[in-house]
Amino acid sequence: MRTFIACSLLAVVLAATSLAPSARSLAGEAGTGAAFASIGPLTFAPDGTLFAGDTVGASILALDLGKAAGAKGTADVANLDQTIAAMLGTDRTQVLITDVAVHPVSKNTYVSVMRGEGTGAQPALFRVDGAGKVELVPFTGLKFSKVMLADAPRPAEFVSPFKMDYVKVGPEYVHQNPRVRTITDMAYVNGQVIVAGLSNEEFNSTLRAIRYPFKQAAGTTNVEIYHGNHQQLETRSPIYAFVPYTIAGEPSLVASYLCTPLVTLPLSSLTPGAHVRGKTIAEFGSRNRPLDMVVYSKGGKDFLLMANNSRGVMKIPTDTFASAAAITTPVKAETGGVPFETVAGLTGIEQLDALDATRALVLARSASKGLDLRAVALP
Repeated sequence: MRTFIACSLLAVVLAATSLAPSARSLAGEAGTGAAFASIGPLTFAPDGTLFAGDTVGASILALDLGKAAGAKGTADVANLDQTIAAMLGTDRTQVLITDVAVHPVSKNTYVSVMRGEGTGAQPALFRVDGAGKVELVPFTGLKFSKVMLADAPRPAEFVSPFKMDYVKVGPEYVHQNPRVRTITDMAYVNGQVIVAGLSNEEFNSTLRAIRYPFKQAAGTTNVEIYHGNHQQLETRSPIYAFVPYTIAGEPSLVASYLCTPLVTLPLSSLTPGAHVRGKTIAEFGSRNRPLDMVVYSKGGKDFLLMANNSRGVMKIPTDTFASAAAITTPVKAETGGVPFETVAGLTGIEQLDALDATRALVLARSASKGLDLRAVALP
């Protein structure tokens, strides 16, 4: 799952201001013919319901994809972004792939896409089947239900897409337009959609646990962490990637932030209105953003595989998570906490999802600068 909307969508935020819900908004409409202001993070329920995040529209849509007619499985597709661009009548510089997710039953790959920039940007959804066929999934025929997110950040004035997405304000890094980080990652866990992102509250970093079927908007749980490399508590930076994982018998989240602390939080702490502090168990280096992560088993042990934008793909044993000491004081070395190794054979990875017991699905930047979809052996 990957989990971000590029700065080129900032102008779309302004156009969607009227979509911002109140703190007491109930679940939105349901029916046939889903409508998105933007499409970003994707995650599946075990029955194949697809949850898609609309960060600009501050909502989550549950989509009934019906029965896929194509070949089961997924296939490698070179230059997937170029293929999608051609199908949309544009070139790949105008296409942003925001996430990929593997259907739990058909094993087809679903790809969320934004075409174009500014107020003219359009969302789209594609499917890749086991024969390598790339197919547009029309929103018009999809049954859906929607929930609005309470306390979404208010859109800021337009910020040039050529500027950095985040700037330093006082001791913390903050986003120039927090609305584009309303939803940064999602996962379905035991009847709930867990959503990471930002809110408009004093402590901006939030997690939301939304019961499905949708009944009403979920309140926010404010999250703070101690960032050892930054040598301070942080409340404004969102979780960029997370996975559900049971630690010492307790259902939890393993999450990572900018510059790159690794944190654990018990799922039981996600209570609307609560303020929780995550346990920082590692620091993986500055000037780095986590992009995606999965947990897998190999040789009788569990590992976390985490893709990053500047530090490659990290393989992290999970057997140290329960006993790891919390980082609560400055970490002056580049890294610290639980051990990890960098996987040399995995480079240019921008999206990551579990495919089966032995393989992961990746979206990787190739030597030709295109984005290749391919299955890779779990290291």
